[in-house]
Amino acid sequence: MTIMECAGCTLIAYGVPFSMFVFTIAHHPFRIIISMTSAFFWLMSLLISSLLWFAVVPLREQLAFAVPFAVIFQEIFRYLFYRVIKKAEVALQKVQLQELTAKGMVFDRFAVAYASGYGFGLISGTFAIVNVLSDMIGPGTIGIFGHSQDFFIATAFLTLCIILLNTFWGVIFFTSLDKGGMHRILGPGIVLLTHMLFSCITLLNGTKTPVYSISIAVGYVLLFGMIIYTLFLRGFNINHLRQRTNQE
Repeated sequence: MTIMECAGCTLIAYGVPFSMFVFTIAHHPFRIIISMTSAFFWLMSLLISSLLWFAVVPLREQLAFAVPFAVIFQEIFRYLFYRVIKKAEVALQKVQLQELTAKGMVFDRFAVAYASGYGFGLISGTFAIVNVLSDMIGPGTIGIFGHSQDFFIATAFLTLCIILLNTFWGVIFFTSLDKGGMHRILGPGIVLLTHMLFSCITLLNGTKTPVYSISIAVGYVLLFGMIIYTLFLRGFNINHLRQRTNQE
């Protein structure tokens, strides 16, 4: 029974991200490189957050202290990764594009933003659920001592949410900085605020009587909002949808 529960929660958390990888990243070496590199940058942000948590001894037990700084460091390293990519873009322009095209390594800003966000999300989600999955296999199961029996499935849905949110945050962050103007401040600001909101709302799950539905509902509402905002940044609107519908 525990193995079935583990398999089900794994598929909930990684089913959609795995499909995204297979259909949109796996066949493009450049996107794989971007994803792995962005995951490394996320790990660097986690290292800095851990050092801060270790240094401030009196607040080690206070998640409310650690979470906001972890979010801030993640967004700082997202921006640093963007700057690295901008430097690489200049260098790639000097490389023979025909050779890159033959290898499937065409420099595409949207693809870079997407792969970057995916890498951030995948490593973030993995760290969020890997220990839970190992405990889920057994022996025994949660809830025996009065704890919520929804912990495992709620963690799976929250993991899926943070992976997808990071993917769209990456697109919004990079696209906004490329657009310039008001988007240069608005886009990263929205990413930081929504990331902070989602992370802080999950602190409610650490109470004695957690209400997972609140964090899940807030997370997926934010995800829907980020999808809409991403489409807006990409220039997609209702008129385009109507035109495509009429053409079909």
